[in-house]
Parts: sequence; C-alpha cells; structure tokens
Amino acid sequence: MTVSLALLITMAVLYACGVYLLLEKSMTRVILGFLLIGNATNILLLIVSGPSGTAPIVDGETDPATFADPLPQALILTAIVITFAVSAFLMALVYRSWRLAKEDALTVDPDDVALRTRLAQEPEMPDADEDDTEFGVRADAAVAGATDLDVRPRAMEDEANEEGKRS
Repeated sequence: MTVSLALLITMAVLYACGVYLLLEKSMTRVILGFLLIGNATNILLLIVSGPSGTAPIVDGETDPATFADPLPQALILTAIVITFAVSAFLMALVYRSWRLAKEDALTVDPDDVALRTRLAQEPEMPDADEDDTEFGVRADAAVAGATDLDVRPRAMEDEANEEGKRS
C-alpha cells in the first residue's frame, strides 16, 4: 500500500493547527480549529481507504477487482455533514455569546485559575460552638418541644383503641 506523503503532511499540519486553535480563548478561533480538525479527519479517511480505483459501476466490461471501495467515500461524506452541522451549532452559540457579552474572548475564571494552580482555599469548617442549621436557636426550640410530646407508635394506639372497644 502506498500512501501519498503530501496527504500525510497536509493531514498532520491540519491536525496540529486545529489543536492549536482549539486551545485559544477566542471562540472564533475555536470554530476554525474544529473545522481544520474535521478536514484533517476527512484526509485521514481518504488515506486509510487504500489505493484509488475505478468507479464501482457494473457494466460487464470492467474488472470488479479494480473498483474503488465506496465505504470510505460514504464515511467522508457523513463526516462532512456532521462537521457542517456541529460548526453551524457552534457558530450559533458564538453569535449568541457575542450578542450578550459583546466580546469574542473567554474571560479568566478565578476559580479555574485556583484549581489549575492548586491554590484553592481550604474548605471552611463550621465551628463546634456555632449552629450548623439555617434556623439557629429556633431549630433547638422546635426540637425541644418535640421531645416533650408523648410519642407512641401508631400500632400501639390502635391496639389500645381496640381493647377499649372490647371492654
């Protein structure tokens, strides 16, 4: 199997540029990176499809062994459609984001920076003296009142009622 060196180099350059653009903060560049990776994938499918051949049209005169495999072409067509649909969706998201924020670049989130640098603050531990509920003292009063109630299981009440009816 012979592989075109020009196609290999083109595919590698497209993948490299696509990954580089995907890592940018500009949403427009992210879309361009996605499109480059989609085209590089199409070239990859073309490379792995094997040698080229004649069109698979059966006319009785052409040897079937010289036919090109139509499966990679169908996969490439499907990949083109999927890339188009996803890029249209991304463009709609970027347009909506631009309409709301009036900027294309992503902002730096301090929480992401703290997580990335592992300088996140220690989680706050509640003091043992402080209440850990949002109701505070009122919750203690409600619980204390509840403990004064005569709580009997419902089955015991039902038995007591039945014994009272019998006697």
